[in-house]
Amino acid sequence: MTRLESAGVAASAKRGLTGSLGVTAIIFMVVAAASPLTVVGGAAPLGILLGNGVGFPSLYAISAVILLLFSVGLAAMTRHVPKPGAFFTYVGYGLGRSAGLAAAWIAMLTYTTIQVSVYGYIGYILSVTVTSLGGPSVAWWAYSLLVIALVGVLGYRHIDLSSKVLGVLLVAEVAIVLLMVAAIAISGGAEGLSLAPFEPANIVSGSPGVGLMLAIAAFIGFEATAIFRDEARDPNRTIPRATYGAVIGIGVFYTLASWGLVMAWGPGGILDATAEDPGTLILRTVSRYLGVAGEITVNVLLITSMFACVLSFHNVITRYQHSMAGAGVLPERVGAVHHHHLSPHVSSIVQTATSIVLVAVFAILQLDPVLQVFTWFAGVATLAIALLMAVTSIAVIVYFVRNRTDRRPWNTVIAPALGAIGLLLSAALIVAYFPIMVGDADADGDPVFGGVSWFLLSLIVVFPVIGLVQAAWIRVRRPAAYAKLTDAIAG
Repeated sequence: MTRLESAGVAASAKRGLTGSLGVTAIIFMVVAAASPLTVVGGAAPLGILLGNGVGFPSLYAISAVILLLFSVGLAAMTRHVPKPGAFFTYVGYGLGRSAGLAAAWIAMLTYTTIQVSVYGYIGYILSVTVTSLGGPSVAWWAYSLLVIALVGVLGYRHIDLSSKVLGVLLVAEVAIVLLMVAAIAISGGAEGLSLAPFEPANIVSGSPGVGLMLAIAAFIGFEATAIFRDEARDPNRTIPRATYGAVIGIGVFYTLASWGLVMAWGPGGILDATAEDPGTLILRTVSRYLGVAGEITVNVLLITSMFACVLSFHNVITRYQHSMAGAGVLPERVGAVHHHHLSPHVSSIVQTATSIVLVAVFAILQLDPVLQVFTWFAGVATLAIALLMAVTSIAVIVYFVRNRTDRRPWNTVIAPALGAIGLLLSAALIVAYFPIMVGDADADGDPVFGGVSWFLLSLIVVFPVIGLVQAAWIRVRRPAAYAKLTDAIAG
């Protein structure tokens, strides 16, 4: 590298991310991460089949209430943390830099596992689609690698390009699902319209823990609004509004869409229809109520939906890595900002390489892209994010009790406390039913914690421990870097 190039890299690394994203653009980024059509077509049928059946739609509403309470504290904290970083920064401000670094690593685990799980799913869908159209039979992982490369190119460029791509895809997804629900409502469904999904007996039926896991998973990504602080037009107003808008929008949309699925086949027939093939339930439902044209449209949008999901998570992960590099936790070069695109381009390259390695490992181990890659790692991400948000709520309470910079009890203590309780109870339910998600069961089909369950759950323990050990090492061996860590994480 020449002296000029070295100087360019050094200067680039010191530049911050900038932009003028508004509320709508940020909501597009984070809601697209929830991948609306993927959730309605993939996760919702599984929630109905493996979770609490007819009562599954209610769990979206319950999850939304819990996460809305969490968002109140998050929004209050945003006004007092003048830097991006979301969870690990907020935890650091409230519970100390070591806890903040532990939170940073579990956040990395969360977003990496959910992203790579969708890479497995989209690779499988592309493989099946191409083969069904008479194309060559190609392994799922080859398509996954192709998608990773495309996402890497978009992630390398300026975020405005990504937000535009996500915005177009998101509008199309939401539109087709709302058309389906409208057609079902107008026709009266299979057995007439009702509120059966919200009856208490149906809510607690079956395996509500599995259902809750899949419901909360649909919201992963909404909290990343704070990650885009430096690129927001007016952070103190834009970030809170985008956070509330994302939670409420996701909650209402998924509750309505899953209610429509139940009504389409009727409370008495939805389980049989889902058991026939949960992966094609959305296609059969759309075909039944919107015809062949609707079915073809959904098939195409299902692929673009998953693409939007991985693209959005890629943007979130690269900004987490950018923030961690700024805190001195990752190599400084990872925090470099491209001189032209104004994007964290080195971080994007690192995340692309990470995804390639993980998909390669899954391919070598011959894991099933849906039943193992998607299901296992989405489960890890869901439990990790629930625990991470609970710790963040506690950090918010501690911060305001100590500093008293905001004297609104509801925003700084009551709502965060209620959110933390709801998240901890949700995490407990998820752990109890975790073996069902990964297929660990005894001869009678009852869940037992086997080797796969323990290994996946151990990741949620190992990653924060890495952060704690790293914080201790930096404090002893690199005092100057520890001071930098203090400034970046704990103000």
